[in-house]
Amino acid sequence: MNTPEILAPAGSPESLLAALRCGADAVYAGAKAFSARHSAENFNLAQLSEAVRLCHLYGAKLYLTVNTLVTDEEFPALEQLLQKAVQMGVDAFLVQDLGVLELLRSIAPETPIHASTQMTIHTPEGARWAKAQGICRVVVSRELSRKEVAAICKCGIEVEQFVHGALCMSVSGQCGLSAMIGSRSANRGRCAQACRLPFSATGDPKACALSLKDLCLIPYVAQMAADGVTSLKIEGRCKRPEYVAAAVTALRQARNYREPDLETLRAVFSRSGFTDGYFTGKRQNMFGTRRKEDVILAKSVLPRLAELYQKSSGFVPLDFHAMIETGKPARLMAKDDNGIAVTVTGDMVQPARTKPTDTEQLRRQIGKLGDTIYTLRKLTADCDGTGILPASALNALRRDCTAAMNETRIRKNTPAFVLRPAVPVPAMDVTKKPLVYRICISRWEMRFTKLFSQAEALLLPAGSISRDIPEACRKQVWLTLPRFCADEDLVRNWLTQAASLGFFHVVCENVSHLALAKHLSMIRHGGLGLNVTNRRSILFLRQQGVADVLLSPELTARQSRVCTGLPIGLYAYGNQPVMTMRNCPIQAETGCKNCHHQLIDRTGRSFPVYCDKASGITTMYNAVPTWTADKQQQLSHSDFLLLDCSLGQDPFEILSAYQNRLSSHNPMTRGLFFRGVE
Repeated sequence: MNTPEILAPAGSPESLLAALRCGADAVYAGAKAFSARHSAENFNLAQLSEAVRLCHLYGAKLYLTVNTLVTDEEFPALEQLLQKAVQMGVDAFLVQDLGVLELLRSIAPETPIHASTQMTIHTPEGARWAKAQGICRVVVSRELSRKEVAAICKCGIEVEQFVHGALCMSVSGQCGLSAMIGSRSANRGRCAQACRLPFSATGDPKACALSLKDLCLIPYVAQMAADGVTSLKIEGRCKRPEYVAAAVTALRQARNYREPDLETLRAVFSRSGFTDGYFTGKRQNMFGTRRKEDVILAKSVLPRLAELYQKSSGFVPLDFHAMIETGKPARLMAKDDNGIAVTVTGDMVQPARTKPTDTEQLRRQIGKLGDTIYTLRKLTADCDGTGILPASALNALRRDCTAAMNETRIRKNTPAFVLRPAVPVPAMDVTKKPLVYRICISRWEMRFTKLFSQAEALLLPAGSISRDIPEACRKQVWLTLPRFCADEDLVRNWLTQAASLGFFHVVCENVSHLALAKHLSMIRHGGLGLNVTNRRSILFLRQQGVADVLLSPELTARQSRVCTGLPIGLYAYGNQPVMTMRNCPIQAETGCKNCHHQLIDRTGRSFPVYCDKASGITTMYNAVPTWTADKQQQLSHSDFLLLDCSLGQDPFEILSAYQNRLSSHNPMTRGLFFRGVE
């Protein structure tokens, strides 16, 4: 039977201790920068080095999260962090940004890389793609059912699954809400949790239609182990140490086939209780908020939980052997269950004038291990019966032995990886052509054929492609794919049918699309879902054979200027998608029959919401459209502009406005082109 790893969050040194002392097999932690939980305490370099040593002392692993999107000017600092972390002996790196993946493969090719959940890997093809890139583990999307995760486990790659903690409403890596309305990017670790604020389909000021209960899959540990899940992950780098202690303890209980203490776990933190809706496929009653009674309940269990991690004694059992012979230095040997052994020598054994040192005295003194991680399991001794070693000398011998064991365990458990100088991003000149427009539409109409003389391409959902589109137009009709669709066979069938009809251009919104489209020899274009923010990401995608890329809308116009290496595009018009959801908030609040395709926030703004029945995904869009028709001079470095008319806007009207550079209309936003994000 597979025994999955217990992986705990370590948002601070105290949480790290709580995780290790309660029995976590591994922790994930962030440095002060490039971590997807910027608001956690996190670790400076000195603290990180000590954290790595402490984990390896306990026999645990430390995975460093470098799972944010990175801009070009940040890469020198990132490279320094990665180099120092490799030298410290970090066990693996979690990454989201394809450019960070490319850099890590360049400077430390042997270092294990884990694909963060922000990479949106949620299908077998995505997992196989990751394995082909040298990634050894994928953190699968939290929205998956047991059956869907089990299918990924069969792909020959380690699978890490969230089993407890907060649930985002949006699929990880595909949320732009916090960035768009508050300039705080979730993809850069600064999510303002706007989804926890009031949103309602009916305008109810108390409804929080985007707030989910916390996830709890601890009762299903045996099933996940049977399916082949490698690592059971606890969310919560911003949570207090008592929460970490409770979650690790409950997870250990479940893994050992004991009844987990879910009541205490719920008391320390929950949002109206827990949910297992994605895992079981029963996605009703998943919504909840943090209530006053939840806060009050937590106070009653915190002192008891703090006791779980206050002491480190007894964690590692040791077998000792002592040699006490008159006229020779005392010797003490220790060995742990992993075969790590040390021997130290102490003071000279003197002839005994009274009672000589015996096994009982040795057991008494050597057993005083309360300030270490060790416990005395067995003691054997060779005592000649004539010599004596004072208690102070025995204590010193014990301290030297445990110190030597500490250093040996740390050394044995610390990986050593070869570091290489980073290969600079090569100059990748692209022939600059006149700026063109690509227009995104939701359905085909014959009148749209008139657009082909003025636009490079019309982007149409792959599921709506049909023979009704004239053959002469098919080279200019490009397929768009959903950012998330757990039914991979559906997406594969769409592409296969489209290719048979002569459609060969595909906009890839997640990494699985790169592989699926490549199998059919289709021309691949990078979409918004790939979150491209730097030249290294572009280099990576160029190596993958991608033709061009739509840059992340979180870049400013200035930042996008340095993103060279492929033809680049910018999201210039449209109600930008800000949430990709597998659970429809309107259906949960009012039911589908009463759907008006909108959510209203606490300020009265209305955000469009539409479901795609085929993929099972609901998308929420920004309340107002991005408008840059009169700002195209600042965007002229791009190769194409995307005009997103997928919510039913008239593409003729929008295209004409951009061709004539018309002034802005209200309501509208400039997006993040000029204000940027944190």
